[in-house]
Amino acid sequence: MKNILTILLIGTAVCSNAQVIVGDAVGTAAVKTSVLLDFAPNENKGIILPYVRTLPTAPAEGTLILDATDATKARVKYYNGAWIDLSGQDADVSAALATQPTVSQIAEGAGEKVIIGAASSAANGVLVLESTTKAMVLPTVQDVQNIPSPSAGMMVYINKEGAKRLAVFNGSKWSYWKP
Repeated sequence: MKNILTILLIGTAVCSNAQVIVGDAVGTAAVKTSVLLDFAPNENKGIILPYVRTLPTAPAEGTLILDATDATKARVKYYNGAWIDLSGQDADVSAALATQPTVSQIAEGAGEKVIIGAASSAANGVLVLESTTKAMVLPTVQDVQNIPSPSAGMMVYINKEGAKRLAVFNGSKWSYWKP
């Protein structure tokens, strides 16, 4: 029932070009006009990037993934014309990959994706945020130590006085990005 409700919520948002807030009705962004996807604050949860066993050859710029082409050297990466490493360190995600389905185990259609912000998109991805004026606000936490069991490929924004930064988990260690 929860999945059906989630699909209906996302479908409604896609059709209306409205903002989607996951986890509550408020989200974290004080000003909602520039946000497509937002998350409830202080839930000690993050988004989990897709694990890929083969790097996409022509992804859209801005694509984020957990590169598991070598399961013993997994790294969080984004694409801006070339793959850029966000982890800075290797992780062994062999155990996590053992529980992930492979393409041969699932039926994935070529055009199956959720698009928020537009009726369609040429970008190849499972979840596509399509807007020239709006963005996604990452899930916000006070400290990654409060996340009980982080998953490989997890991303959060740490909103802690004196330590505001982006954090990515590669399956072994957190890496931090700050201004």
